[in-house]
Amino acid sequence: MSRTPRVTVFIPVHNRQRYIATAVDSILAQTFGDFELLVVDDGSTDATLEVLSHYRDPRLRVECNPRNLGLPGTRNRGLELARGEYIALLDSDDKAWPERLTRQVEVLDRHPELVQIGSACDFMDAEGRRLDRVRRRPLAPDEVDASLAFYCALTNRTIMGRTAILREYRYSEDFPSCEDYELHQRLARTWRMANLPDVLVCGREHPGRFTRNNRALGVDRKREICRRALLELGIEPSEADLDRHYALSRPQELGAELDRDYLDWTEQWLARLDVANRRTQRYVPEALLRVMTERWVQLCLQARRQLGPGAYLRLLRSPLARRLPATFLRFLRTPRPLAT
Repeated sequence: MSRTPRVTVFIPVHNRQRYIATAVDSILAQTFGDFELLVVDDGSTDATLEVLSHYRDPRLRVECNPRNLGLPGTRNRGLELARGEYIALLDSDDKAWPERLTRQVEVLDRHPELVQIGSACDFMDAEGRRLDRVRRRPLAPDEVDASLAFYCALTNRTIMGRTAILREYRYSEDFPSCEDYELHQRLARTWRMANLPDVLVCGREHPGRFTRNNRALGVDRKREICRRALLELGIEPSEADLDRHYALSRPQELGAELDRDYLDWTEQWLARLDVANRRTQRYVPEALLRVMTERWVQLCLQARRQLGPGAYLRLLRSPLARRLPATFLRFLRTPRPLAT
């Protein structure tokens, strides 16, 4: 390993004695060798530090916060301590697949316009058993950008970014939850981000995950990020409109509210976003249309449980479906790789 590594792999940790070894071992087994593994402990009161003390690999650096800083503060300290040109993020209860660093370094080296590259990820349960589930995000930079107006279009545990730029932007400590989403949105105003179709990280589902235990805070912070995105389009949403906009990417949570009135509102709302975007040029218009059409398709498919065949008719008759009929094929074909 060179004195200054190409990559810093950064793992923030707090009370993860059961899982931290899996995360560390997965990085030490990477096919790419020029890295340091930086673990920053945020005041663990269990045996996390004892587990880490058993490692003798010189690539592992363990630092301890002087006090409990919380996740955004710990992430910012990781950015300050990182020595690598690139920084790869991993949660302390997850693991990286062996080719992760190799694939992402190749992309960032080849695409200097990208500030961050994420990937698809699969999942395991608390005991490490693989689950039949894969999370995929939009691949192309324009679609990642437009998707951020609706949901977090990069999965934080999969990201590799340019350390100097992320250090400049930092995580907002006003966002104790969803700090990654808020950072992506700020970055997107100036920089480009993308995702690989490769499954490079395995996330662990277990009852102790922060996001699982702080769902109400997460909803509040995501709504605020969506509100900021709408303001950039020149739209000041009412609270009711903001609630409905937030739900566009979460139709399975709507229940009985996913009715004809909601579909009527959605068509009018998405048309309004299109008009506003063509005026402000905040997003590439064709990319925003693709993202909105995907929202509409998924919403109508979910609505069929309540509306029956009428949901399909509504889907096919919509101007959104007529403007971008190829969108339907996106649910069937293999994701496009990032262009070289």
